Amino acid sequence: KPKTKNVNAQLSREIRFRETIFIIMADNTVSKGLETPIIRLAPLNVPFIRRRQTAAVFLWLVSLPATLFFFFISCTIVFFLPWIIAYLLFVLFDIAPENGGRRFDFARKASFWKWYSEYFPIKLIKQVDLDPSKNYVFGYHPHGVISVGAWTNFVTEANDFSKLFPGITCRLLTLTSNFNIPLYRDYLMAQGCASVSRQSCENILKKGPGHSILIVVGGAGESLNARPGVYDLVLKRRLGFIKLAVRNGACLCPVFSFGENDIWDQADNPKGGKVWKLQKTIQKLSGWTMPLFHGRGVFNYDYGVLPHRRPITTIVGRPIEVEQNENPTDEQIRAVQEKYIKELYNIWNEYKDIYAKNRVRELTLVE
Repeated sequence: KPKTKNVNAQLSREIRFRETIFIIMADNTVSKGLETPIIRLAPLNVPFIRRRQTAAVFLWLVSLPATLFFFFISCTIVFFLPWIIAYLLFVLFDIAPENGGRRFDFARKASFWKWYSEYFPIKLIKQVDLDPSKNYVFGYHPHGVISVGAWTNFVTEANDFSKLFPGITCRLLTLTSNFNIPLYRDYLMAQGCASVSRQSCENILKKGPGHSILIVVGGAGESLNARPGVYDLVLKRRLGFIKLAVRNGACLCPVFSFGENDIWDQADNPKGGKVWKLQKTIQKLSGWTMPLFHGRGVFNYDYGVLPHRRPITTIVGRPIEVEQNENPTDEQIRAVQEKYIKELYNIWNEYKDIYAKNRVRELTLVE
């Protein structure tokens, strides 16, 4: 009987605890004018396919800390030290990031990336066929928090980029500092990433017909504008990629991803405020930004670092023919930029009522 009393008492305490939690959640819900609890837990009977998709996205998110952890653990093992020293010397003199990296098709075509793409899901749509005898500078918009659409559609074959654009070999360009990170740099290059330096861009475009680059034009600074339903672009003062295309005679091709800004929520950081100033200071010092974002968790739908399951649709627009000029004037560059912006707005106006129904306002060029 004493055991029975103890069990009953324990059950009673658990029931009271659950009731208390429910009351707290309900009170908070009512106070915030919501109709659903603040934290919605994921059910246990989630289909395996969805668990697989979540696992793929989670592993992608932790790829940087995971590679760093593995590297530092290896440094503590005496047996690996000679190999690590040799590897670091190799990294020091390796020029692959400036020459298109070391791309491996098996890495791009892994089934893993299909699961990753299906999580959101992500689609890739082309407006026209691209001539494989030409080179292209793809401009990607918006940056979002981590440019998920750019990674999925241009760094992997999850949505069959090579079939949609046969003969086009595209490399996603990222910060040069990323290629100073041991192991992570090799992971990026295996997927087809390269440095965004001017020398790297020109080296790739000179490789021959079809060799192209994708630049996330807004850069890290634009990630601070990434909020659901908002498409505020940093583009007016971005002339470097325009000049690059003109100098090399490469076609400019705007790419717009609807939903890129929807997959994470971000804390308010009004321009000129303390948070915004701190974020801009970090960007100046490191080249990285620190958007205060959150999404969902593995076991709940409301808090965590995983992105929300919201669709992303990437539209590859019509290319803009550019006449090669190794020394273009500012007026010539501005004229090409106007054509580029016009084509970008054409994409927006054609698809916004299909893929941006939840928009807070129209596409805006804030800088």
